[in-house]
This record gives sequence, structure tokens and C-alpha cells, in this order.
Amino acid sequence: MAATHLTEGRIKSLRPRKTAHDIRDANLKGFGVRVYPSGRTRYFIHAQHDGQRIWKVVGDADEVSLVEARRRAQAMLASIKSGAPASSDETLFETVAEEVFRRYGRTWKPRTLKVNRNYYRNQILPWFRGRQIAEITRGDVQEWFASLHPTPVAADRSAPVLSVIMARAEDYGYRPEGSNPCRDIRRYRRQGRERFCSADEVRRLGRVLQGHEARFPAHVAIIRLLILTGCRNGEILSLRWRDYREGHLHLRDSKTGPRMVWLSSPARTILNGLPRQSPWVFPSGHARAPVSSSAAIRFWTSIRAEAGIEDVRLHDLRHTYASLAVMHGENILTIGRLLGHNDPATTHKYTHFADGMVAEAAETVGAVIGRAEA
Repeated sequence: MAATHLTEGRIKSLRPRKTAHDIRDANLKGFGVRVYPSGRTRYFIHAQHDGQRIWKVVGDADEVSLVEARRRAQAMLASIKSGAPASSDETLFETVAEEVFRRYGRTWKPRTLKVNRNYYRNQILPWFRGRQIAEITRGDVQEWFASLHPTPVAADRSAPVLSVIMARAEDYGYRPEGSNPCRDIRRYRRQGRERFCSADEVRRLGRVLQGHEARFPAHVAIIRLLILTGCRNGEILSLRWRDYREGHLHLRDSKTGPRMVWLSSPARTILNGLPRQSPWVFPSGHARAPVSSSAAIRFWTSIRAEAGIEDVRLHDLRHTYASLAVMHGENILTIGRLLGHNDPATTHKYTHFADGMVAEAAETVGAVIGRAEA
């Protein structure tokens, strides 16, 4: 990065970009200013000490003059060179992490925020507490990740939380630009938990549901809608009648934000046949709240045993919907829209079904050509 002779006028003329960017000072090595997408500018120092990179905030350009910022930077750089770099409680890992949860956590749904805080408290904080956040390296992160090898699920789910903390630390001015030490950390390979019902298993389940429909009409309708829509459990359980209009479900607060669910004729028939005695499509006993997840899971546990699919979770009905769609010729992009995936990569786990269809087609074409050449 080319250095620039920083002046007050030059700093005031700086314009924000889509991402934060740094301008180094040609007059004082290790000193510079960072411009954030919001337009905020901060002075910083960047140096090496005992083989470690040190990056610290000097002050906001709106509050500290360039002359004063250089004076502070010179003192901080001299302290580092003498072997006694100053520490700051404001830039401790846990202090910055709390700022991230306070500011960025508002973008997470309440349940996601709760889960992420649990992983932070149990898997991340004990390892990094007391460290200066700018001094945490890729090697430190790799060592932490390796320590979680006995609990790979916790490791894989904690890593994105730590990555968010580090990325936001850059945005907030606590780490150098582009220094996220979590980048390219390889997740643990685990046996996939997804279970896809075959067409025969779906038929067996249908027969069992039919036998329980008279006694448990609402619970049977829930299971059928999960299979017919590919919706997440919570999206169906918390469904309100005002969400069902014009033959579609208009979900206001799905996991990936508001989305519309296209309904097939069988799905619409189920909804049209339900009584409207509450704002909720599936009310609990007192009708002031939707049926609970635990009640739906209890019913499903007994139903799946009767259908001979004891290892199928309620969420696996969503996977079944997607896998059957692939096997009947729908493309991955369409299935991603049906499932409400924002990231196409999320849908790619279903491509092995499409691969099987391609292999079968190759065999068919090969057989035809082989007969023609014989």
C-alpha cells in the first residue's frame, strides 16, 4: 500500500467506500488513518514486536488533530520499540466481543443471538479472555480450533461466531484491515445428519397419518404441510391465518427474512379445511398461542415409530421435500427458492440426488448408442 503525505485537508477530503480502507502516512512509518463505510475516520498505528503484529487505535480524526495524533502515535510506537507496548482494557478481546454483540447482535434473530452467545461464553471466551484483540493471530485461532477436536459440532458452530467478532473488530477499528485470523479455517468433517424419506416411506407415513386424522386433525395437518411445503417447523407451527392469502403463505419473519411460500393444490386443500377459531392456524389448547414445538415433536415421535422411520427427525421432512423435488427434475435454483435459501451454496447438499439422475441418464444414452453401433 503506497504511503501518502497526510494533511488535515487530505484527511477531510477522504471519501468512504463500500468497505473500510487505510491510508498510510509517508511522514511517520506505522501511522495512518482508516476510513469506514459510515464516513468515520480513525488514526491508528501498526507495528511489529517480537514477531507479532500490533495494531492500535490512536483516536478519531473528528476529535483529535493530525498534529496531536502524530504525537500520540510517536509515543506509542516508541513504547513498542522499547519492548513495553502499552495495553488497553478497551481493546481486550472480551471488551470488543461485547461491543460486537451489542451493536451487530441486533441483526441476529433472538434465538440466533442466544445460541451464538452460548457458543461465545462456553467455547470462545475461556480461550481468548485477557488477550489484546489486535494481537490474536491465525496460529492462535488454529490452536483454539484444534483444542475443540473432541467436540466437532461445537467447534464448527463456534468458528463463525469468532469470525464475526474478528471481522467487526476490523470495522470498528480494533484490528488491521483484512486481518481476520478465522479466514479459511477448515471445518471438521462430520457424518451428515440429514435423513431423506424415500417415496415408499412417504407412502407409509401417509397411511399412518390417515389413521390418526380423526383424533388429531391439527397435528396430522402440521405433518402434511411440512412435507408438502418444505417449510421449517417453526414457520408452520407459528403460522397465522393472515399469513395465508391468495393461495400462498406470506411469512413475515422466516429464518432468512420475509418470504412467500408457493403452495400446491394439496397444501391449499389442507389449509382450507381447517377451522378458523383463532388468529393462529394451529392454536394451542387455550387458543392464545400457537401449538408448542414440544407437542408437535411428541406427536411426531409416536407417528414415526408406527411408520417404521424412527430415525427421521421432524426437520428431515424439509430435506425430504427437497430431495424428492430434485429426483423429479427440479433444478437447484428453483429448489433454493422453494426452501427460502438466500445462499445457493446451502441448497447444494441436495445435488447428489441430481448426480444420480445424471449417471442414470448417461447409462441410458450409452445403452442406446451401444445398440445402434452393434
